[in-house]
Parts: sequence; structure tokens; C-alpha cells
Amino acid sequence: MRTYYIETFGCQMNEHDSEGIAGILSGLGLSPVGSVAGADVVVLNTCSVRDKPHRKVYSRLQDLRHAKARRPELVVVVAGCMAQLVPEEIAVKAPHVDLLVGPGSYGKLEEALRALLAGDRAERRELLDLCAPDSSPVPYARAQPFRAWVNVMVGCDNHCAYCVVPAARGPEVSRRPEAIIEEVEHLAREGVVEVTLLGQNVNSYGRGLTPFIDFPDLLDRVNAVGGLRRIRFTTSHPKDLSPKLIEAMAGLEKVCEHLHLPVQAGSDAVLARMGRGHTAAQYRDLVRAAREAIPGLAVTTDAMVGFPGETEEEFEQTLALFEKVRYDQAFMFKYNDRPGTPASDLPDKVPEPEKQRRLERLVSAQNRIAREINEERIGEEFEVLVEGPDGKTPGQARGRTRQNKLVIFPGDEALTGRFVTVRVRQARLWGWIGERQVTGA
Repeated sequence: MRTYYIETFGCQMNEHDSEGIAGILSGLGLSPVGSVAGADVVVLNTCSVRDKPHRKVYSRLQDLRHAKARRPELVVVVAGCMAQLVPEEIAVKAPHVDLLVGPGSYGKLEEALRALLAGDRAERRELLDLCAPDSSPVPYARAQPFRAWVNVMVGCDNHCAYCVVPAARGPEVSRRPEAIIEEVEHLAREGVVEVTLLGQNVNSYGRGLTPFIDFPDLLDRVNAVGGLRRIRFTTSHPKDLSPKLIEAMAGLEKVCEHLHLPVQAGSDAVLARMGRGHTAAQYRDLVRAAREAIPGLAVTTDAMVGFPGETEEEFEQTLALFEKVRYDQAFMFKYNDRPGTPASDLPDKVPEPEKQRRLERLVSAQNRIAREINEERIGEEFEVLVEGPDGKTPGQARGRTRQNKLVIFPGDEALTGRFVTVRVRQARLWGWIGERQVTGA
């Protein structure tokens, strides 16, 4: 039996795309393996949002060049954003790649893989045309049978100055609500109890659909699906976060108390240069309104330091915003030029050592805030969906609260996929250590 190995870089959408690629490969009779060494097909599902994963992909491709020299029958696939954005660069740097497939072309992937596995490798294949989001459904091979991602839209129309996503994934296109509900109902029948609705900007869901439906209305329809216990979504853009969405989060019992709301910077001048479409004060007002409406809400964010022209005073404004908002978690990173973005042409680049210093200060502040938030809730009880045994601690299980906080507590594999109640006893940066309560569901 032939085998495959997939390595995924980047966001949840890439993770979900990898499940689709795995489903296609499994449908062709291949089985997954844990390393390149035992694989007949290797897929690198790539990300171009930041420079580090971009460079890591080329390092992996160099290793695969040597592997393919030893095993010419090895099929090497580059999928995702890098395939879409820099196919010519990949052709020059990695001529041993057999197939490039962009994130909008997975519906065409099965036929190309079938030909490659049959030995038809006369030339490199490129699947870079965008497909409609409801065309050619992909059979996902999900890692967890009780939890699933569901795409509600593809693409992005925001064109932030630093971001390659619109070029990699195309303009916004919303899936038909009927197709989404049909997928969610199918998942619920198969035992999925938690779904995460995915989009680059879920708040703009529904634009262009006839009859019109917006994202809060979609949440209401998903909430009505029997069998589900939890609904999550990501990502929300601040400029499109409406009072109606906050009201839906507060009123729909299956929608979890977690809002991921990228801010990127705390300086209005930097936000304007980024093209974000909101101010720091508007952002703080949104968070305040959400917290007032939704008790126990966890707020997470993305933030960037060292955007071109960022002064020390502007960076201090980002630090001040973190202190005021007090995030449960934040994904923080240094700005890097991405090819073809407007920001790459901006002057006054911040030196690398200065970007690193600012990042370390922001991370230190956020780590302190996250610990303080978690310590404040010691002694409380939380509903936890158990993911399985904790790989680092024998005899312990791990799971997540509705706020998406990780909890580790005594338990075994038999609890996987179940809901239990856990009282938290110790705070950690990432969540809590606790004990299961016998009254759990």
C-alpha cells in the first residue's frame, strides 16, 4: 500500500485544507505515515503570510531534493499560498517539485494526483485557477471525529498593506448557506459536537448572496442544528464587527464565549498606514461592548511590531492598548516584507534588532497579562471538551473550555470526545491545571 505525508504551515484554514488533501489521498488508496522517509507522496501545504514559514518550506524542499535523488518515484507536491504566489520562484529553486496546487484549486487535485501516481510525469503540473467555494466537494480526513472546521467563505477584499492573502486566495466569495447547513448537519450526524466556521473575514459573510444573509443570521441557522454543542468562528475583522453579531454571540447558546479580533497595532497612525479601516479607540469600544454583552468572554488577537515607519512612541501605544484591553492570548510577530504588498515599498524600515526588542517587550507584557487573567479564575468550574490524553504527562487528559482555554486534569483516553466539568486549581500561561468534577456531563 502506498503512503503519504503532509506537513502544514500557517493558519487554521491551511490545517483544514490539509484535511481535504488527506481525504483525497486516502480516497486514492494511500495511507498516512509520520515522516517523509516512509512516504510515496509528500505534500507541503505552505503559507506566505510571514517570512519564517516561507524560508522553512525552501529548507524542506532542499531535503526533498536529496530524497528524490535516492527515490525518483517520490511525488513532491507544494500546495497553498506559496504555490499560488510564487510558482516561478519554486520552479527555479525546486525543479524536483511535481505538482503545484493553489488554495483555490483543491477540487481539481484528485485527477492530477491520480495521473502522477500512475507514473505520468512528463512535466510539472500547476493547478492555480480559483474554483467556486461550493464546487467539487472535498472528502475531508479529519484528525478528530468530534470536532470539525467548516469553510463559510473564501478570499478577502480588505487589502491590508502587509498582507498577501487577497493575492493568494482571491476575492471574497461566500458559500451558499444551504451548502453550509447541509455540511454541518452531516457532521452532526457523524458525531461532531463542535464546529469552527472559517473565513478570512467571517464578519463580511453574505455579501453578494441572493437572497442576502449575513453572518449573525448564519450563526442562528447553525445554532439550530441538532447534535451540536459548540460553535466557534474565526477570523473577525474589527471594521466589520457589528452590534448584531455581538447580540448573536450573547443570545445563541451554542456559540462559544471566545472572540478572536486581530488589532495589529495600537497606534492610529500605524493602523492608517496598514489600511486597517479602524482606530484604536473604535477597537477598544468593540471589545468593551462584547464583554458587556457576553459574560466570561475570552478575547484573543494578532499584533505586529516594526511596521515600516513605526516609531518608539507608536510602539508604546500598542503596549498601552494591550494593557487596557487585556487579552487572554495573542499571536505576536515582527513585520517582514512580503513580495507584492504595498508595505514592501514603504520607506523607513525598522531595523531587525529594534523589531526584536519590541517583540520581546510585547510578548513579556502579554505573558504577564495572560497569567493574571488565568489566576483570577482559579477555583472556577468549566465545561471541557476532552481532546485526549496529554502527551507530556502520563495519567492526564487535556481539553478546551468554551473560551478555548487549554485545561489539563487527571483522566485517560476513554474520556476523548466527551464533555466533563473541571475545577481549575493552578494557573499557567496557556490555561489551567484542574480536577474533574463528578457532576460533569
